[in-house]
Amino acid sequence: MNELDERYSTAEDAIIDAFFLLIKEKDFEKITVADVIKKAGIVRSTFYNHYENVPALVSAAEDKTINDIFHMMEGFHAENDRDLCRSYFLAICNYTKKNPFLASLLESARGDAFFEKAMTMFHQYVSKVSDTITGNSVSKEKYSYLIAGIIGCNIGILHKWTADNFNAPAENIADILTTIFLNGILPFMNE
Repeated sequence: MNELDERYSTAEDAIIDAFFLLIKEKDFEKITVADVIKKAGIVRSTFYNHYENVPALVSAAEDKTINDIFHMMEGFHAENDRDLCRSYFLAICNYTKKNPFLASLLESARGDAFFEKAMTMFHQYVSKVSDTITGNSVSKEKYSYLIAGIIGCNIGILHKWTADNFNAPAENIADILTTIFLNGILPFMNE
């Protein structure tokens, strides 16, 4: 990576980080370019080198969040290993708690566009994963529904946890998600 690319990437990170910090202070619909540049410590032209406007920044934050989640999902391999499952679900919980953008989307109806985009990507992911199953008596169709079910379940539980202002420790939520996966979904995947 050359120096120019590194500076561009650093500015990009500063803008996204500033946006995430601002979400803790106000609704993202009320965040302005002036707010972002002040929080990021950059000049206006730097912001506009990266984004056309705040809605473009919101779209980039959505994409980053979805990509982060997919990166975590791709690293998870469904096994009957409680510690492995728990560490995966704990990573998802910690990510949700530290990403105020995702948390704000989970706790309100504002996330409709985000979840529509995420569900489209989840569908593509489920189709891709379903096409790779071998040596399993579960049909690809059933397998894809099971994966879709666990994704929906995870979103529902994370929504409740977020709406409850993260009152329960992340470890407790990870335990719940692990139990549901190991006892409710995994047995059907191994039929």
